[in-house]
Amino acid sequence: MSSTEPTVEPTTQNEPAPAVPKVILSADQKEIFDRISKNENSELKLRLARFKQSVDFVDENGMTPLQHAAYKGNKEAVQMLLDQGADVNSGKHEYNYTALHFGALSGSVDVCMKLLLAGAKADAVNTIGRTAAQMAAFVANHQVVATINSFVPIKDIECYTKVQGSQKEPLLPVVHLDGFHKFIMQINIHPVRIALNLQKYGLFIEDLKRIRKVLDEMMEREMKRRNEINEVLAFKYHYLGYMVNEIAKCRDYFLARKDKAEGSNGKDQKSDFVELFAKRVLKQGKDGSLEYVEATIRECVREFPFRECTVFRQVVTQLASKENPASALEIIKAAINGQRGFQDTISLCSSCGEEKPDKKCSKCKEVQYCDRECQRLHWFMHKKVCARPSSTTAQGGPPAKDAKKDIDSAEISEQLQKLVAS
Repeated sequence: MSSTEPTVEPTTQNEPAPAVPKVILSADQKEIFDRISKNENSELKLRLARFKQSVDFVDENGMTPLQHAAYKGNKEAVQMLLDQGADVNSGKHEYNYTALHFGALSGSVDVCMKLLLAGAKADAVNTIGRTAAQMAAFVANHQVVATINSFVPIKDIECYTKVQGSQKEPLLPVVHLDGFHKFIMQINIHPVRIALNLQKYGLFIEDLKRIRKVLDEMMEREMKRRNEINEVLAFKYHYLGYMVNEIAKCRDYFLARKDKAEGSNGKDQKSDFVELFAKRVLKQGKDGSLEYVEATIRECVREFPFRECTVFRQVVTQLASKENPASALEIIKAAINGQRGFQDTISLCSSCGEEKPDKKCSKCKEVQYCDRECQRLHWFMHKKVCARPSSTTAQGGPPAKDAKKDIDSAEISEQLQKLVAS
C-alpha cells in the first residue's frame, strides 16, 4: 500500500452508530397524523382546510399522511389528501413503499382505485423488489390484485374517441369514454355482470358491435407491444368482446321478437332484454351446470387469435383436462384475475357471481344476491326450490309436517289401547 493512501480505521464495538436525523413535526402535522390514525374524517377535513402547507411531510419512518390513510384503508381520507395535492408516488419511505403498496396491504379496492386514477405507478417496487400487486397477493388480498392488474389509464383509450385514418366518425363517442373505461376494468367477468355493467354504464344505447371493435383493437395493441406485451389483458379484452357480441345477438333477437309481437307490454326495454340474457346464462342443465356459459366460453377460447401465447395454452390445457373439476368460467376467472388459494367459505351472488353479496332470499335464507335486481333475474330458477324453513327444521329436528303425523299416530294408538282396556 502506498504511503500516500489513507488507511481505514477499524470500528470498535463501543463506537456509537451514526445518528439518524430526528423528524420534527409541527403541532398541526402531528394533529393530521393523529386524526388519520383514529379515522376521524370530519376533524381531518377541518384540519386540512386550515393547513396551507404541503401535505407531503413525513414521520420518522418516511411515511406521508397519504400513505398512512392508504394503510388504514380510509378512502375518504385518501381522497381528501389527493384533493389537497398529495404526491401519490412519494418515495421517502425507508423501505420504498408507496401509497399503493400500503393500499394493497390494507385490502381496500376503493383506496387502490383512487390511487391508480390519481396516477399511482403500479410497477413501482419496494426494497425487496415487490410491486403493490405482489404484496397484495402475499397477504391474500386477491380482489386488490385483480384491481391493480386490470387497471388501464384512461389516456390509453382516448385515441378511440378520435377519428383515425379513413374513418368518418370515431369508434367510441367521447360521451361514452368514462363508462367504457370503467367497463373494461371490471373484475367480475360473469356474463350476467357484464350485461348489467353495460346497462349501468350507459353502453346499451351505443352500437355494441362498435364496442366489440374497440375491444378487438385493444387486444391487438396489447399483443403487438414491443417490450410490454400483456397476454392477460389481451385475453381479457378478447373475452369481453366475445361476450359483448353474444349480448348483441341476444338483444337483436329480443328486438325482432318484440317487433313481431302484437301490442306492447309497457315494460322497460333494457330490463326485459337483460332478463332474457340472464335466463340464457343461468339456466341449469340436468347436472346443475350452466350449459350455455360452458359452451360459449369454450367457443370464445377457440376463437382467440394468438395461439402461441402462454395464457391461451394454459386455458386450453385446463379446459381439456378430464381431471380438472373446475367449470369453464372458473378457469377463465383464474386466467384473467389470477389463481387463488383455498377459499371455500367465500359467498357469491347466485345471479352475477359478485363476491360477498349482502342480501339473502327473504324466504329460504339459502341463496345470496347483490340487490333486488339480481334476485329478480335469478327468480325463474330459484322459485323451483325456494321454500320457507320451518322452526323445527332450523333446530335440527324433523320437518314440522312429519312431526305432526308422528304425534297424531301416537295419540290414536293411546286412545285405542284405552278402549280395549275398558
